[in-house]
Amino acid sequence: MEKKPFDQLGVSPEILKAVEKMGFEEASPIQTAVIPVALAGKDVIGMSATGSGKTAAFAIPAIERADPKERAVQVLILCPTRELAVQVSEEFGKLSLFKRGISGVPIYGGQSYERQFRALHFGVQIVIGTPGRVMDHMDRGTLKLDKLKLIILDEADRMLDMGFREDIEKILTAVPESRQMLFFSATMPRPIQDLIGRFAKDPAWIKIDSVAQNRPQVEQTYFEVDRRSKIEALTRLIDVNDFRYGIIFCSTKIMVDELDEQLHARGYSTDRLHGDITQAQRTRTMAKFHERKFEFLVATDVAARGLDVDDLEVVFNFDLPNDAEDYTHRIGRTGRAGRKGRAYTFVSGQEIYKLQGMVRWARLDIRRGRIPSLDEVEEARTSVFFEKIRATLDEKKFRPHDRMIDRLLDQGYASTDICSALIHLLQGGAPGTVASSAPPVSAAAAVKPARTAAPKAPAPGSPGEGRAAADVPYAGATADEAAPPAGGDGPLGAVSSKPRYERVARTGRTAGMTTIFLNVGRKDLVLPGDIVGKIAGVTRLPSSVVGAIDLHQRHSLVDVAENEAEFIVKKMAGIRLKGATLAPALASETPLPAAD
Repeated sequence: MEKKPFDQLGVSPEILKAVEKMGFEEASPIQTAVIPVALAGKDVIGMSATGSGKTAAFAIPAIERADPKERAVQVLILCPTRELAVQVSEEFGKLSLFKRGISGVPIYGGQSYERQFRALHFGVQIVIGTPGRVMDHMDRGTLKLDKLKLIILDEADRMLDMGFREDIEKILTAVPESRQMLFFSATMPRPIQDLIGRFAKDPAWIKIDSVAQNRPQVEQTYFEVDRRSKIEALTRLIDVNDFRYGIIFCSTKIMVDELDEQLHARGYSTDRLHGDITQAQRTRTMAKFHERKFEFLVATDVAARGLDVDDLEVVFNFDLPNDAEDYTHRIGRTGRAGRKGRAYTFVSGQEIYKLQGMVRWARLDIRRGRIPSLDEVEEARTSVFFEKIRATLDEKKFRPHDRMIDRLLDQGYASTDICSALIHLLQGGAPGTVASSAPPVSAAAAVKPARTAAPKAPAPGSPGEGRAAADVPYAGATADEAAPPAGGDGPLGAVSSKPRYERVARTGRTAGMTTIFLNVGRKDLVLPGDIVGKIAGVTRLPSSVVGAIDLHQRHSLVDVAENEAEFIVKKMAGIRLKGATLAPALASETPLPAAD
């Protein structure tokens, strides 16, 4: 269906002013089809996918029908989730900005009753709520619907799937028969058709093809990867494309928590959202996400619907969704408002057959992709870093340091060597060390400073204030173990030596390895695999740099590649493992006493 400008849809000047302020130039297909029919007072059945603009399609007629002089509920919108209710409420607020006297309130579980009581008592024309809380207020007598003119069911199929059918029927039975009704649903199962047959009056059916909408905006790609390799595949795709704003969907709350922790350990800026998160925390998390205070939201399908985010760069399906409808809702978070979006899906084992079924059922336009190699990732990082340097030079957005450069030139250093040394330091290299051929995380940190997982500084006045991380007493250590390490001549200062914590000398030690001390052990329920995974994740070095591991009650001794030891100690400082903050240190060749 063709699009039309809003001024051709019969809306008021106040609404035109509001949509212009919101940046809309023309109505979407669902808005073009629904608004004139709804304004004429007819019941409407709208079928359209997430991200099509259906909220404004029913919000504009609702605001136009509300009488600002009458302080009673005239419009009721039912939504399946709290998140969607909040989003719809915010949309109403924006669209009614210039409509004096029109006010609305969202009511949903998890929010204070007192606040909702006050708003309803004061008198609002528009109520947006979840079926359970709406029924609760109706039973209490705090929500009166005798003056209702319009009732709207948003995502009706989802509400029925969530078990709200009985509540919806009671609500529809309680409202005046003269009311207008708008149904919106992505699918039209038999229970929805039954509700329409019982409660709608000669409705206009309006259907917008969801596949036709999603296909042009969203570039969809899937990758066949082993489950254990998903985190590596995810981070490579993020780095090679330089993604900075997206959602990563997981199938379980446990997986969300684990992935969020793993991405944090690798230096990415993330936060999480799932059903066990409190409403207050959800609100704070989404506010920060809107303001781009972190890069990636790791979420379950609780966040697939109702997120009012228009400019996501990418959506990752870390776990395959349950069905094609959930897949459509997930990828509908990107590629909105005519923008180009990307959706990446990981499948492993038998999941490929499930994905093929989704492709056939929903006619998905999805292609198979290849995970970038480490060389491609490093090349991408280097290219981004190069472009930043070039742009800075072209725009001359830097303070000259001619005196320092002249001093170095006078001392005989070549200009190319000076530049190389500066780039080495910018990429996190320490003076006197040479970067290995493996791509360290610090190279990415120079390109994306927000992705550097920095050690937490000790609180002011704490025992560790003013000392290096390795000088802080180790968690769970005895009085002897808590003594600061000796030495301090090397590049890492006080962490250069720890004579009491070298493993007992043995034959067959691999050449080129040295030992580092970690202040976690069997008491922390740490396993060797936890240590290897944490080192590889934080440093982005291959797991082959880690050798033999000796677990003791209160500490561990880990063989690592000698040329990477100082880099590993520096990067692991302050990282959390099994709830403990790591304070790693280099060990010496002195044998460990048998006491531990």
